Amino acid sequence: MRSTLVLLKRELTGYFATPVAYVFICIFLLLCGILTFYLGSFYENGQATLGPAFFEFHPILYIVLIPAISMRLWAEERKQGTIELLMTLPVTLPQLVISKFAAAWIFAGIALALTFPLWLTVNYLGDPDNGVIVASYIASWLMAGGYLALGACISAITKNQVIAFVLAVIVSLCFLIPGLPQVAGFLESTLHSETLVEVVRSFSFMTHFGAISRGVIDLRDLIFFASLIGVFLFMNAIVIELKKAD
Repeated sequence: MRSTLVLLKRELTGYFATPVAYVFICIFLLLCGILTFYLGSFYENGQATLGPAFFEFHPILYIVLIPAISMRLWAEERKQGTIELLMTLPVTLPQLVISKFAAAWIFAGIALALTFPLWLTVNYLGDPDNGVIVASYIASWLMAGGYLALGACISAITKNQVIAFVLAVIVSLCFLIPGLPQVAGFLESTLHSETLVEVVRSFSFMTHFGAISRGVIDLRDLIFFASLIGVFLFMNAIVIELKKAD
């Protein structure tokens, strides 16, 4: 545990050692503001809630921004050949994988936490259900973790960050679109089976994020995100083990 924490601190500090982290946070906050106040019509809606105007855009926003974080996790290490140096440290491969992922997840959480002025604004303008807002923040952070685990696994496959980014976006879309209402309608008319449609929808980030963001923290949704993160981190470790000599 101590070795993992040391690695986590090293990785997290590395984000803020370059301007990249600050640029990412600025872009994230800027896009959140644009989507909330312009596309989400925050003031025009006249509702004391962050759901439709803010959190509703997170699943799509993360498709582009989270792969921008995950693409460098392992691809850069493999490209520079520093992965061999990491493997010589007195730490295990699972500790390396977990520390890199945890640092990226904490960094994403910091960016998300910096949107708190919107929370203060909605409380100033009205009387929102803060429990639902807290649940929505938890759902958003869990979803970011799912995207990151997926992206980290893909980053381990290639030495090219651009390829890692593009592949992560494509795979993330595959885990998102089954939960969209339009796609659900298409699946119902095609499969002619509500059971099969529900099975397909259960693999979507949108389905589980939407459930938690309504203020209902269901154990099934938590298990989905935990399982997804665990599976992709396990696959990440396997890929690193196979590719470390490349």
